[in-house]
Amino acid sequence: MESEAIITIAKAFTIAIGGMVPALAIGKTASKAMESIGRNPESADKLFVPLLLGMAFAEAIAIYALVVTFTL
Repeated sequence: MESEAIITIAKAFTIAIGGMVPALAIGKTASKAMESIGRNPESADKLFVPLLLGMAFAEAIAIYALVVTFTL
């Protein structure tokens, strides 16, 4: 295999895994937060900030994968 093909495959796997895993984490975070709010509606104000922070940290991983893809 040529080195250019290997680099292209590495980029594809990096962005695929780097996008898929944070998307699953964000979905699970939102799902559990909505489940918690459904069980206890008064907790919505207490859950909002940690929910957003958790989603932002998960999204940062996807951005790191994008940066790695561009640098390869």
